[in-house]
Amino acid sequence: MAEKSKLDNPVSINTAAEETLEESQNTQGQAEVESENEDEEEDAPSGSTPAAGAAAKKKKSKRKRIKSALKGGSGGESSSGETKSIGSISNENAMELLKANPALAQQLGVENKSEKEILATMKKLSLADIMTGLAMSGKNAKDMGAYKFWGTQPVKKFGDQETIEEGPFKIIDPDKVPKEPGPLIDGFEWVTMDMTSDEETKEVYELLNGHYVEDNEAMFRFNYSEAFLRWALLAPGWTKEWHVGVRATASQKLVAFISAVPVELRVRQRVLHASEVNFLCIHKKLRAKRLTPVLIKEVTRRCYLKGTWQAIYTAGVVLPTPISTCRYYHRSIDWEKLHEVGFSPLPPGSKPSYQIAKYKLPDRTSTKGLRAMEAKDLDAVTDLLKRYLSRFDMAPVYNKDEIEHLMLHKKNQGEQVIWSYVVEDPSTQKITDFFSFYCIESTVMKPSRYPTIRAAYLFYYATETAFSTLSSSGTSAAKAADLRTRLNVLVNDALILAKKAKFDVFNALTLLDNNHFLEEQKFGGGDGQLHFYLYNYNANPIAGGVDERNRIDERGSGIGVVML
Repeated sequence: MAEKSKLDNPVSINTAAEETLEESQNTQGQAEVESENEDEEEDAPSGSTPAAGAAAKKKKSKRKRIKSALKGGSGGESSSGETKSIGSISNENAMELLKANPALAQQLGVENKSEKEILATMKKLSLADIMTGLAMSGKNAKDMGAYKFWGTQPVKKFGDQETIEEGPFKIIDPDKVPKEPGPLIDGFEWVTMDMTSDEETKEVYELLNGHYVEDNEAMFRFNYSEAFLRWALLAPGWTKEWHVGVRATASQKLVAFISAVPVELRVRQRVLHASEVNFLCIHKKLRAKRLTPVLIKEVTRRCYLKGTWQAIYTAGVVLPTPISTCRYYHRSIDWEKLHEVGFSPLPPGSKPSYQIAKYKLPDRTSTKGLRAMEAKDLDAVTDLLKRYLSRFDMAPVYNKDEIEHLMLHKKNQGEQVIWSYVVEDPSTQKITDFFSFYCIESTVMKPSRYPTIRAAYLFYYATETAFSTLSSSGTSAAKAADLRTRLNVLVNDALILAKKAKFDVFNALTLLDNNHFLEEQKFGGGDGQLHFYLYNYNANPIAGGVDERNRIDERGSGIGVVML
C-alpha cells in the first residue's frame, strides 16, 4: 500500500531535540511539570496566513510527540501488546529495529551518539513508537495487526540471523487449506467484491475515501478514483475472489476491504508466482475490533487456494521484518498551492517568491523524439523495461499484456490514470527511453479553497543508456555518470509534462535509479517512508536507497518494484 507523506520540516525535529536537551539540563533530576498549554496551538506571527497558522500548529504537535518520545512518553494510542517499553527486548533486537527504521533514527538524532547512548534513548520508547517511527503515531497509526499476530506468520522475525539461504519459510499443503473462510465477529459477513460492477466499485471507493491512509497530522487523505481502482485491481490474471470485503449484516454496508493481484516477482535469481496485497482498509469505528489479522488470514487463504504461496506488501509501520525501506521524496510543481494547504513548508529565511522561482519549470520539453506511448510501442517497451529491471535485486517480470494494461492509456477508457512516454530515435526509429507516472489525488481535510491535491507518482522507466558502451572512458564511473545525465533530462521532461497535465506535486521513492536525479531535480525529503515485506519467503535485506540517517544513499537501491 502507498503511505501518505509530505515534505518534511527538519526545524520541528531539531527544535524538539534541542528543547528536550535543555529541559533535561535545567531540571537536573527534578520532576518535570508539563505546561498546561502544551496542547494549545502555537500562535502564528501577526498578519500570518491560515497556512502559516496551520504550519505552526503542526510544528508544535510534531515537536511535542518527539519530545515525549525522547523523554520516555508514548507518541500515540496503541494496543496493549505494543505499549510496553522497548526495554523488554534485547539490545541486539532494539538496534535491529532502529536499523529497519531510518526515519526514526533521524528523528531521534542518533547520528553522533554512541550505541550506549542510542540504546538509552530507545529503551524509553514504547514498541508502538518504534514500530510506527513516531511519524505514524496518533490518528494515522494504521491498524496493521497486533505485533503478536505477525509473530505467528511465516515472516522473518526480529533477531533472526541476517544472512540466510533464501527460500520459502514453509511449504503449503493444498489439501490442508480451509475451503471456507474463518468466522467473523457477530453482525458481520464475508463478501467478494465485483470490481467490474460500477455499484460495488463505488462502494470500495467510498470506503477508501473515508477511511484509508492519512498523513500523521490528518491533513490529507488519499482519494483513489474508481478508474484508478479498476486499473490497479483488474490487471491481467486478476482473480475476483482476491477482492475481499466485510459487510455489516444488518445494513449490508461495506466496512472493510483487502485485495491482492497476481505478480511474477523476481527476488534476486528466483521468480516467485506471488500476489501483491494492497488496499487494506477498515472503517474507523471498527478499528478496535481487530479485523486486520482476520482480513490478512482470509486473503492469504484465498491466495493459497489458487496455488499462490508468497506475497509482497508494503506499510509505513515497521513490522517483522522489512526486506527493504525506501523514503518518499516530493517535487513541488505548484508550490504556492502546496504551501497554502500545508503540504510544503516555507524554509527558514526564505520568501514565497523565492520558492516559486526555485520550482519554476520550462514550458517545453528538451528531448528530441519524445512522444506519448502508443500501442505500436508495446513490444519495444516490454523488452526495454524487462532488461532494465533485471539490474535490480527485486523486480516484477511483466509480459506484454501486463505492460499494455499498466502503461497504455486508451482514450475510450475515460478518466486518465497513467501517463506514459517514449523517446524514438529520429534516425533509427527505435525506442531508446521510456517513462511513466500515474495520478492519485489527495483530499485536503481542513477548510481550504483547494479541496484536493493532484499528485503524480513516478512509475516505471527505462533507458538504453544503462546498457551503453559508448561512454567516453568506458569505466563504470563514466557509465554511471552517463546514466545520471540521461535520467535527469528525462525526469525534467516528465516534470514539465506533469505540469502541463495540471499536477501540483511529483512524488517518488528512493528505489530504481531515482537517487541519480532526486536532488538535482529539486525533490525534497518527505516525512513518510515505505517498508517492503515478503510473506512466506525468507530473503536477505535489499538496499532501499537511504542510509542510516534516512538520507539518499549514493550506492543506490536494489528495489525495482513500484507498489501502487
